[in-house]
Amino acid sequence: MATEQGAGIVLLAHHRLDQAETVLIQALRGGGVAGLSGMPREAERDGVRWLRPWLARAPEEIAGYVRRHRLHHIEDESNADPRFARNRLRLEVWPSIVQAFPAAQTTLADTAAWAQEATACLDELAALDLSAAASAKGLSVPAWLVLSVARRSNVLRQWLRGQFRQPAPASLVSRLMEELGGARQGRWEHERGRLRLHRGILSWTPAAADEPLRRGDREASLGLRRAGRHALPGWGGHLVVSRVGEGGVPLAWLGHVELRARSGGEQFQAGIGRPPRSLKKQYQAQGVPAWERDGPLLYSGGQLVYVPGLGLDARVIGLPGQPLVSLRWEPSAAG
Repeated sequence: MATEQGAGIVLLAHHRLDQAETVLIQALRGGGVAGLSGMPREAERDGVRWLRPWLARAPEEIAGYVRRHRLHHIEDESNADPRFARNRLRLEVWPSIVQAFPAAQTTLADTAAWAQEATACLDELAALDLSAAASAKGLSVPAWLVLSVARRSNVLRQWLRGQFRQPAPASLVSRLMEELGGARQGRWEHERGRLRLHRGILSWTPAAADEPLRRGDREASLGLRRAGRHALPGWGGHLVVSRVGEGGVPLAWLGHVELRARSGGEQFQAGIGRPPRSLKKQYQAQGVPAWERDGPLLYSGGQLVYVPGLGLDARVIGLPGQPLVSLRWEPSAAG
């Protein structure tokens, strides 16, 4: 609604009691330092700023202002519904807390402010550790193991949050903390995709790139007459064609290419003057993990041209001076 109306700022009416309740609820749910931070005073999502200007105000102050100036307002009926955890806390638990600890509202709000500072510090530390332990390929487990246990946990949570686009489940973090150090290979499932450990790198594959392909719907041939991204939905990805000055395949070779799945016995030549070897041996020699081997093999006139994860066969590399292109396979991925 804000975007449709061109509004860049939305004001939220959360007050100090809301913040105190949030801290308690998060603590009871095991929310950790981030949970104890409660609600931020300011956040930005999808180009809209969300502000809570009353977060430090007691609800009694706001109610008094409304009465004094006779302001019309709407009371949400759901605020009295005990089916919601926050309402049960407010109606049944909070009166006893205030009776035993009169300053609870202020104290818990202060706790949220301190936890926000601590969270900011942990985020900065995680960014430093990620710069040394993470890359586009994933999280380097050997570099991660150099850190202290506390910093390992912190940077792992931060890295997982970046992959999942949401906080990682505590159970998954605990499992990875226990299993990563002694594992050479591994796979861990998540509702949004899959984590894999291969040659010391923990990588993330979103669910869309992991879905099984339907063989009957796979494209069998393709005409490549220009550079660009060519969608192959049956194979679950795109073939990217890029112009290059050298080290590419002549574009004339690609006017009609066949797309095939691995069937065994294929021979790939990794470099000029090097002997052709089986795909399995080439994959092993170059350390290509199994999940990066999916995708179509490209043939032209019966000659193997391109293999996902390995690149162009050396026997099709053209001479400089003619239109040459490189090929790259990109599996589809969930955002």
